[in-house]
Amino acid sequence: MNWQANKKLPLKFYQRELHKVAKELLGKFLVRKTGKNILAGRIVELEAYDGSTDRASHSYNGITKRNQVMFEGGGKLYVYFTYGMHFCANVVTGGLNEGKAILIRAVEPVEGIEIMKFNRYGKKEITSEEIQNLCNGPGKVCRAFGINREHNGMDLTGEEIFITGSGRLKEELIKTSERIGIKKSVDLPWRYYISDNQFVSKTSAGKRRI
Repeated sequence: MNWQANKKLPLKFYQRELHKVAKELLGKFLVRKTGKNILAGRIVELEAYDGSTDRASHSYNGITKRNQVMFEGGGKLYVYFTYGMHFCANVVTGGLNEGKAILIRAVEPVEGIEIMKFNRYGKKEITSEEIQNLCNGPGKVCRAFGINREHNGMDLTGEEIFITGSGRLKEELIKTSERIGIKKSVDLPWRYYISDNQFVSKTSAGKRRI
């Protein structure tokens, strides 16, 4: 898989309907450039959040200091801190003041893996199981890619963090389910993931990977 063979997604890609963008983000490549280093991974799992109807969305009760980026229109990176230990990265979609975003739940590492290993585990020699667990959760993605509060509001059409890709997955490869780890609007089937991909954040037995 070569992220460089694909073009950076334009602003208009993000400024569309939430679920359409979510499905089309699957299979695209999340890329971060840091100095001379490049980290890249294929997006294999996402969750959609829509503050207009979704009580689990940070934007459900309107604009706050924390969620302001969600209302600035599609093409921004919304990064928040949770559980006192994890950062989570979201792709803002739609137009101004809509409050919609897509959580990047898991990626399949493809470039800069040695750096990701050190970011996640503090070492470069890791087991095959640790490789599989490298980016299979939203907090893990941010730790592996070195994404933190400083990147909140970043323009995804810029040069540091962006997404590349072309075309779209076949519909039969896209699976849906209820979202993971939420207590409100739990019935909404707004989790999207690539069928049979070993890097998704939930096992076949339905257990959440920590």
